[in-house]
Amino acid sequence: MQLFDVIVVGGGHAGCEAAAAAARTGARVALVSFRADAIGAMSCNPAIGGLGKGHLVREVDALDGLIGRAADHAAIHYRMLNMSKGAAVQGPRIQADRKRYKAAIQQMLAEQDGLTVIEAEASALRFAEDDSRTVTGLVLGSGETLGAGAVVLATGTFLNAKMFCGESITPGGRIGEEAAQTLGDQLRALELPISRLKTGTPPRLDGRTIDWAALEIQPTDDADWTMSPLSTGRVAPQLFCAITRTNQRTHDIIRASLDRSPLYTGAIGARGPRYCPSLEDKVVRFGDRDGHQIFLEPEGLDDPLVYPNGVSTSLPREIQVDLLRSMKGLEKVEIVQPGYAVEYDHIDPRALESSLAVRGVNGLFCAGQINGTTGYEEAAAQGLVAGLNAARHVGGQGAVIFDRADSYLGVMIDDLVLQGITEPYRMLTARAEYRLRLRADNSATRLTGIGIAAGCVGAARRDWFATREAQRTRAIGSLQQVVSAQRMAESGAKVSADGSKRSLYEWLRFPDVGRADIDRVSDAFADVAADLADEIAEDAHYAPYLARQESEIRELRANDSVRLGEAINYRGIAGLSNEMKERLEAARPETLGAASRVRGITPAALSAILIEARRAASI
Repeated sequence: MQLFDVIVVGGGHAGCEAAAAAARTGARVALVSFRADAIGAMSCNPAIGGLGKGHLVREVDALDGLIGRAADHAAIHYRMLNMSKGAAVQGPRIQADRKRYKAAIQQMLAEQDGLTVIEAEASALRFAEDDSRTVTGLVLGSGETLGAGAVVLATGTFLNAKMFCGESITPGGRIGEEAAQTLGDQLRALELPISRLKTGTPPRLDGRTIDWAALEIQPTDDADWTMSPLSTGRVAPQLFCAITRTNQRTHDIIRASLDRSPLYTGAIGARGPRYCPSLEDKVVRFGDRDGHQIFLEPEGLDDPLVYPNGVSTSLPREIQVDLLRSMKGLEKVEIVQPGYAVEYDHIDPRALESSLAVRGVNGLFCAGQINGTTGYEEAAAQGLVAGLNAARHVGGQGAVIFDRADSYLGVMIDDLVLQGITEPYRMLTARAEYRLRLRADNSATRLTGIGIAAGCVGAARRDWFATREAQRTRAIGSLQQVVSAQRMAESGAKVSADGSKRSLYEWLRFPDVGRADIDRVSDAFADVAADLADEIAEDAHYAPYLARQESEIRELRANDSVRLGEAINYRGIAGLSNEMKERLEAARPETLGAASRVRGITPAALSAILIEARRAASI
């Protein structure tokens, strides 16, 4: 029997990040995937990032994860979303060459010390002979056993999965790959809270059959930003995307075919993602609209495939051809692979601790779509947290818990473990109440130090971060220089020459004062990386607003310091409604602060919970 510290099941975005994060801490890690050549594959959209999602990519990168650097290696189109809005809600997003992305991930995993890739079916969890709730490894489809102190399940959409395309229903979680039936059955036998969810993917088009000249073109950004500051820049040639729209004829075709859609025949009963609905759902739910935008996104530099973002569908292939050919520029388009839907098992994330450990099953962690989320970015972020904490579990160290006031990672996990889900969870900037603090551009400042302390950051990033922090100290020190309004105005800044004096940092709070104005009166940013200088300027701009949030955050952290023991019987607390009791029992919040964030919990209920917690602690 081969022995490891941590075994990760699944080679998708969650599994790759989990395996790499655990290995970076020094753990011996096995990454088990049914197909080694599919590790790191982008199974749906050839894009990374976006609104909220781009923040997660930057945060995973700040903790030395893989996704940001792989995205830059593969990026064939860069676009910063929400550029007309404030930095806090801007979303970096790239289109990736699928082959380059997968190759980058596999290369980084191959270079990671302590990580072994095993191509095999993960058949079942292995448990201790004297304790059926303590995981001790994994049984492979061949019968071989792997031993480990922790297992991370990152099974994506494969647990008891079925694929739907029109009337056709086949087992599997992705075209050409089988479902994880045996493992799925075992998890149900453990009496874990398991439900079904649905996702979908569009057809893949032959780009050579698209009339690009008839379409609106969307070029790549002309800025020079990257997903990871450790990337050497934009290394791949840049391509354009294009936009078309559905129309009344498209909608008529879909309405006439709903009796052949598994979403409407009852074949699929699970909920899909609200923020990424199928084209059928769009037409039915928004019937008054005259059209919906469709983004035509290239899948690679040497690949003619095009991804029609917005055409997620499980209608029969011949109907997919008809509805696509009703759109401008697609009149002669050919489908290479039809779209389809997938229905799969997931665990109610309220069964998880904030470390992403499964409550009541010692040594078992879960990450990604098995936890009810959707998207590469959400999966990668959970994978990093689960892999890091699995390694710390084996090493006898405390879990690393991410705070929702300091990271989108913390927001997502807090939402999942406290609120649960009724549909696949997607990260949105609106979910973060402290989003002014959580900009994509300051992810390293917020999180890299935490990663270094946790032992999951490599030498290259540690050196980069040390240099960056030294630059920050020098720059902020120089920005304490006091300059008169007269001098600022004379230098060209749009301020009133009213005789006032302020530090340069305070001048940066003015909406019309920027880095260029500071550079004309000071060399504060002379030896500072451009992105760091921009970050410091944004910090100054938001400073008055952030100061007002500090009292809220202090209260949040004070409540989070009050631990709630597992033994608390919420059903026995007088004054709680039955609905409150059910939600608290399902979520089992770890702290009073977490209890306050469970939906529907009132201040009076919190007082009752606090009294019960103190009583239980005194017994």
